[in-house]
Amino acid sequence: MPEHVSLLMWFGVALPAALTFAAVIGMARIRRSLHLETAQQHPDQRLTALPPQPGTAPRRESVELTPAERDAFAGLMRRLGDGS
Repeated sequence: MPEHVSLLMWFGVALPAALTFAAVIGMARIRRSLHLETAQQHPDQRLTALPPQPGTAPRRESVELTPAERDAFAGLMRRLGDGS
């Protein structure tokens, strides 16, 4: 131990370091126990607010376009593709 460092200075470093270490260990244990408790309380809980979803998708709708509508749509796509 260096001669110019008093015993109180060593306690001033060692005591906060030990308390910090103990606090970190304690918080880790608390977190682990809370995690285990919540995992045991809710093993497989489903959302009850949402209605059950049907197994099939809705029917797909389509509309036949006239040749004039197809040409207008193609012109629109060309204009949008050019960025103007």
